[in-house]
Amino acid sequence: MAKKATATGVKEEEEIDWGWSKLDEEKITTNTSNTLLKSVHAGLRSPVTAPLQSSLIRGECLYFHYGCDGQDDRGWGCGYRTIQTMASWLCHNWSPPKAQCRPPPRPPPSLPQIQQALVSMGDKPGSFSGSREWIGTFEASLVLDYFYDVPCKVVHVRGGGAELEQVAVEELHRHFQKHGCPVMMGGDRDNSSKGIVGVCTGDEGSYVLVLDPHYCGRPLDKAELQRRGWVAWKRVSCLDQSSFYNLCLPQTDKQGQ
Repeated sequence: MAKKATATGVKEEEEIDWGWSKLDEEKITTNTSNTLLKSVHAGLRSPVTAPLQSSLIRGECLYFHYGCDGQDDRGWGCGYRTIQTMASWLCHNWSPPKAQCRPPPRPPPSLPQIQQALVSMGDKPGSFSGSREWIGTFEASLVLDYFYDVPCKVVHVRGGGAELEQVAVEELHRHFQKHGCPVMMGGDRDNSSKGIVGVCTGDEGSYVLVLDPHYCGRPLDKAELQRRGWVAWKRVSCLDQSSFYNLCLPQTDKQGQ
């Protein structure tokens, strides 16, 4: 991935590699939620020296990625892994209103459980269970509502710099300030799902803080994940300008939270 140094010393991404070039370089290793890392974005330096506005998730979430539970989902499982990361935030930080007398949120669902849920609710045919089919932001909204009774707002952002810098960035700032929950982002030409856990705006544009679920291999510590760019600030202008994008924004205070 080409990089250049800016006047502030921060390395700017020239192109974004969402992990496809490294799919076959690492082996699948079994992992569990007990060993998955929390808050892998913590400690990253701000992408701008004097941000006009900066908004981050509140609380902890786990970093789910390809093969983290021993299932080889390279090439199709990024959406599922981002859902699991979002679900982990709900487990750690959210609880239903007390008046509803519900048990605490369940652990993040497995990939087979996500597929079966989409079949059970009638969104997918029976053949979807056990398949290697992708899912996106719409399915994410259904899954989080199904398992956690948390409705989601899905925002469609047309391609182009102005739409991304205005609509997407403004939505993300509002979301993190109000709900504090991770967001799923994906599109058509850029169909690689990614978790968004922050947004930062400066004089020369905005950045999104990405948890990239495409890492596959042995467990890495937080510093190594950051060094290798699996969790990093990405300049909004480096996103695919010819792709539309959808944002899945969990509405955690919808029921009076």
